[in-house]
Amino acid sequence: MSKTQPNIIQVTNLTKKYGDLIAVDSVSFNVAEGAIFAFLGPNGAGKSTTIKMLTTVLTPTSGKIVINGYDPILKQDLVRKSFGIVFQDPSLDDELTALENMQLHAVLYQLPRSLSQHRIEELLEFVHLADRKNNLVKTFSGGMKRRLEIARGLLHHPKILFLDEPTLGLDPQTRQSLWSYLQSVNKAEKMTVFFTTHYMEEAEKIAHHIAIIDQGKIISQGTAVNLKDQTKTTSLEEAFLKLTGNNIREEEASGVDRMRMRSRVWGGRR
Repeated sequence: MSKTQPNIIQVTNLTKKYGDLIAVDSVSFNVAEGAIFAFLGPNGAGKSTTIKMLTTVLTPTSGKIVINGYDPILKQDLVRKSFGIVFQDPSLDDELTALENMQLHAVLYQLPRSLSQHRIEELLEFVHLADRKNNLVKTFSGGMKRRLEIARGLLHHPKILFLDEPTLGLDPQTRQSLWSYLQSVNKAEKMTVFFTTHYMEEAEKIAHHIAIIDQGKIISQGTAVNLKDQTKTTSLEEAFLKLTGNNIREEEASGVDRMRMRSRVWGGRR
């Protein structure tokens, strides 16, 4: 990545409190336009809360966010049009076909029918689901559903794609295929990719820049090489464990929280 690229995401002293609990504590980081950015941390570290603030689901207690030049508090619709998102939990309608899921998303984003038809066909072809477009999603495997979710997230040509553990539970072949495709889109369209993962080798291989959050604070950021040099380790996983410790953590957000997140992001489209 060029060091002269403008920052498409700017986060300054971002804080979220729930009473006496500080979920995110004065976090600051930037993401360059066209970068693949990994946001890593143990369970409960503050990743999900931060993403919710970046994607207009939660209002910060304090601090500043700029997404594609817009303030998510003042310009929610413009910010929402700037990004696509793939949630950790399944978010497709199993009772609809792949094509119907894509068409519904196009309606939510108010894409012209002439444009959306071509884009849907193109994306379904890219994710190898064109021949299954008229099949109900409930008949799909986990990998097929994930590919469809990513196609849906790309439908409106977002400037930024947020991915919350996009390859969780997928086999190595599907994981490799998904990342190969996303890297090609990243290069071709200069689309910024912001993702979380617990697969450290994935982040080490894919990400241009990495930020590690723990207990609500950014504890380190840089390239994978920077982080390994800083911790005098030979892998990103070793560096991660050295920075965050070995204690097992609790999940940050419940399933109900994630359902609310999906409802707020997509239900708020006008």
